[in-house]
Amino acid sequence: MAEGKKARMIGVNHVVLEVGDLDEALEFYGRIFDVRVRRRSDTNAFVDMGDQFIQFSLGKQQGPDDKRHFGLVVDDREPVRKALEEMGIEMITRMNFRDPWGNRIEIVGYEDIQFTKAPHVLRGMELEDLGKTEAAQEELAQKGMAEKAQ
Repeated sequence: MAEGKKARMIGVNHVVLEVGDLDEALEFYGRIFDVRVRRRSDTNAFVDMGDQFIQFSLGKQQGPDDKRHFGLVVDDREPVRKALEEMGIEMITRMNFRDPWGNRIEIVGYEDIQFTKAPHVLRGMELEDLGKTEAAQEELAQKGMAEKAQ
């Protein structure tokens, strides 16, 4: 790397959430999301999100997250809201909640943000019909990242 040049952040490959019990974590998240386990050991479970993944790891040691959280992008926020309501999970703010181990998660709708998945990844996830709002398309266009008109 040339002196003075810095690496650019280009995405997140995975997020690790510490949990107290893998079976309970998979059951909890499975009540909210379509959970597809990629691999599992005695201490870790890897859940696919297309070309990314969440890793559940045994060993929660810190207290509940306050402001620290991550935004989990979903194809439809309404089923998440409904599942959390049915489970009696308290919402911190509109679409922010903590799991039973104190991990804070914000639910973000794919259509509303500049985050995108490549068409072949969406196809592989059987989500090729997902679209973007005008505002999200404008955000992408301002950065030169909008899809070209066909």
